[in-house]
Amino acid sequence: MNTRTPMIETVGLEKRFGQTHALAGLDLRVDEGEVHGFLGPNGAGKSTTIRILLGLMRASAGTATVLGRNPWRESVQVHRDLAYVPGDVSLWPNLTGGEVIDLLTGLRGGADEQLRRRLIDDFEFDPRKKSRSYSKGNRQKVALIAALARPARLYIFDEPTSGLDPVMESVFRSHVDRLRADGATVLLSSHILTEVEHLCERVTIIRAGIAVESGAISALRHLTRTSFQVTGLPPGTDLSRLPGLHDLRTNRDLTQFDVDSEHLAAVLEGVASRRPTGLTVSPPSLETLFLRHYAVQQPEHVAR
Repeated sequence: MNTRTPMIETVGLEKRFGQTHALAGLDLRVDEGEVHGFLGPNGAGKSTTIRILLGLMRASAGTATVLGRNPWRESVQVHRDLAYVPGDVSLWPNLTGGEVIDLLTGLRGGADEQLRRRLIDDFEFDPRKKSRSYSKGNRQKVALIAALARPARLYIFDEPTSGLDPVMESVFRSHVDRLRADGATVLLSSHILTEVEHLCERVTIIRAGIAVESGAISALRHLTRTSFQVTGLPPGTDLSRLPGLHDLRTNRDLTQFDVDSEHLAAVLEGVASRRPTGLTVSPPSLETLFLRHYAVQQPEHVAR
């Protein structure tokens, strides 16, 4: 039984735009102190969900609570303890980046100055330039620094590393680890699946406005197949009779295939008995799980 306190909880959440159903009964729970991944392709309903959680949009049916409050009726109270970073950041063009950071943090009571300076250094950001001169990556840094420069109980990140290079993505991950260590709660919506794998304890996968899977990453991986790459098999070797094989393909000396989890031991034994010169076994990735759920075309009624 889960005894942790939910910081975000939706039950049967629906949002309709005329005949279009952006959300069709979404159940989502993010517990206190966890980093929770929120996955889904464009049009699955992620952004609509986040807008409802932020109090920017009213649900058509169902319930949503954030920090124990109704985000539509009590948005002011919710935002006192919430920090948000969108995936597409627009800034006031005539303000410097530093002025925008001060303005945004001021809405929540002002920045922790020591933390603000650390973030500016970590993200290699120049706060003296006018916002109109910033690239997409630098605009994203403004939003990230503003969100991270004052402690919050809950952080909602919607594609937060959009426009950042790999080094800055690593900086972002290190600060999420810091938030976790401090006991904060994070909802991370991202298309960068390796980012979610590295950061998140639990994930919810959303498709067509409903959650199709939710749970610990380790528990969800049983739904995927393990990938094998085998080299140096004797000529004429036939692996097709091994149990649980899928997508068997051979290119010169390299043989590749996927294996259902329940047949993993038998296949390992069978491959080893053929005495290959090389064997690479890749554990199931979140990307495999993600793509498996979206192999079927989305229903036409789902909002884009």
